[in-house]
Amino acid sequence: MEVLGIDIGGTGVKAAPVDIQKGVLTGERHRILTPQPATPDALIDTVAQIVTHFNWSGPIGCGFPAVIKDGAVHTASNVAPEWIGTNAGNLLEQATGQKATFLNDADAAGLAEMRFGAGKGHNGLVLIVTLGTGIGTSLFINQKLVPNTELGHIELHGKDAEKRAAERVRIEKKLSWKIWALRVNEYLKAMEALLWPDLIIIGGGASKKHDRFFPYLTVK
Repeated sequence: MEVLGIDIGGTGVKAAPVDIQKGVLTGERHRILTPQPATPDALIDTVAQIVTHFNWSGPIGCGFPAVIKDGAVHTASNVAPEWIGTNAGNLLEQATGQKATFLNDADAAGLAEMRFGAGKGHNGLVLIVTLGTGIGTSLFINQKLVPNTELGHIELHGKDAEKRAAERVRIEKKLSWKIWALRVNEYLKAMEALLWPDLIIIGGGASKKHDRFFPYLTVK
C-alpha cells in the first residue's frame, strides 16, 4: 500500500510516496519552504501544492510539530498559534479531496524507526530524539507508542531544552559542533536519569551529520 508521506517542519515541508509495507520511498522526494508565518491557511496551501506536484490520489500521512489528539491540534511550538484547536486532517482533506491523517512528527519518525529502522525488534523502553528546528521525542514501551511525549520541552537552565540544544540553536548562534554536542549530551543525560531507556535513537536533520557530534556524547 502506498501513502504520500509528508513531513511538516519549522523550515521545510518534505514529501515522497511511501510503500508502508516495505518502509521504502517509491518516488523522488520534494521539498518546499515552510511559509512564514505558518498559519493554517498558508501551510495547508503549501501542503496542497505538494499533493498537486505528485498528482496524488490516495491516502496522505502527515507528521506535524504539535501535540495531536483525536485529530485536534493542541500545541504550536514551531507553527503559528492559530493552529491550536483546529483539526488538521479535516483542513487538508477539504483542500485536496484526499483522506489525510496527522500525527506528531516525532511520533511518526518513531513508528518508522521501530518498524523498519534502529528500533526494530527492541523491547523495553526506547526513546527516539529528533534534533532539528526543535527537539522532538517519541517513547516506546515494549514496542508500544506513548504518544505526544514532548520531552524536548523539559527545563534546562531555566528554559526549554530545545531552546538550548535544538540544531537550529547551533546554526543561529554559530556554535561549534563540540559546544553544541555538549548541550545535546546534557539533555540526553537528563533523559537518561529520568527514564533509564534501554535504547536511545537520534534522528532529525542533525543526524545526517552524526559523525560531527556523536564522539562528544557520553550517554550509556
